[in-house]
Amino acid sequence: MSRYPVGALAFCALALGQTQSLTFEEYRPKNSLVVPQSPRTKAKFPFVDVHGHPRSMISDAKLPQLLKEMEALNMRMMVNLDGRYGEALKKTVERLNAKVPGKFVVFANLDFANIDDPQWSAKSAAQLEQDVKNGASGLKIYKNLGMDLKDGKGQRIKVDDPRFDPVWAMAGKMKVPVLIHTAEPALFFAPYDKFNERWLELTEIPSRRRPPEKYPSWETIIGEQHRVFRKHPKTNFINAHLGWYGNNLGELGRLMDEMPNMYTEIGAVLAELGRQPRFARKWFIRYQDRVMFGKDTYEPVEYHTYFRVLESNDEYFDYYRRRHAFWQMYGMDLPDEVLKKLYYKNAARIIPGIKESNFQ
Repeated sequence: MSRYPVGALAFCALALGQTQSLTFEEYRPKNSLVVPQSPRTKAKFPFVDVHGHPRSMISDAKLPQLLKEMEALNMRMMVNLDGRYGEALKKTVERLNAKVPGKFVVFANLDFANIDDPQWSAKSAAQLEQDVKNGASGLKIYKNLGMDLKDGKGQRIKVDDPRFDPVWAMAGKMKVPVLIHTAEPALFFAPYDKFNERWLELTEIPSRRRPPEKYPSWETIIGEQHRVFRKHPKTNFINAHLGWYGNNLGELGRLMDEMPNMYTEIGAVLAELGRQPRFARKWFIRYQDRVMFGKDTYEPVEYHTYFRVLESNDEYFDYYRRRHAFWQMYGMDLPDEVLKKLYYKNAARIIPGIKESNFQ
């Protein structure tokens, strides 16, 4: 380890004839490279964000502003993953269909209360069936499953817990996908030291560290997820965040070859793609029928970097959030047909309520 305290690496401004100390976290070098630039503020083709959490932005008061921002980005539709279940879901679907028809599809969620009840599995599967009949276009599973969700005895509930099997099967029966977020980046589980690429993020946000005394290994949790995919081949799963394999696309491709019911999306992992543009481009072309556009956190200006990485051949430009990536981005310059599949065609193929004709 460095002899300097963590987060306090010193730099000396000797050229100024004085000593000026600053922390590594404060260091913000400005890019001095002069190369052709082609920033994007609007997607080349209309798109659907399959990983949306609009929450308060879909209130009646805020909807007009959200729609204006979506139009400026060329976002034709958004998937609202926070639909809940039962009457709350039904009301959300009805309100959005009445207020802004064709702009949102809604995914249901599970109620984990009373999960120790022997009837929980049957009741949850029946609830999902009713939610789909009430307009839900899929099921969203949050990362608490496999990490923090516990049963009445305080035991961690695994992703492949058999209590969920009827729910996964019901999704397949109803022909709706399951968008599942399992675990977090592998480096959150790795030793917090000078070799960890996410050291800056884990320093700024210590709560994201996943020490082994509190959590199982990343490999354990991800392995549970993959067993679910294999066990339910008739159910389509959208593996959120490139399944946390954005830094190992070769392995992600191998898994997708093995499990044809596994799709994925690119929410919150753009930094991985922007540093390997040549290999990532080849990968997107090969798996062009299996990847969808997602963003996760809704910040309109951040979409601009997504468009630039996906569409341009620009070199060495800034990412939008330094703690995710202290490196620069490069454009992949994806072919138009690949972009169309990424932006809307793949989503239209597997998510009810999204029609390709909506994007013409």
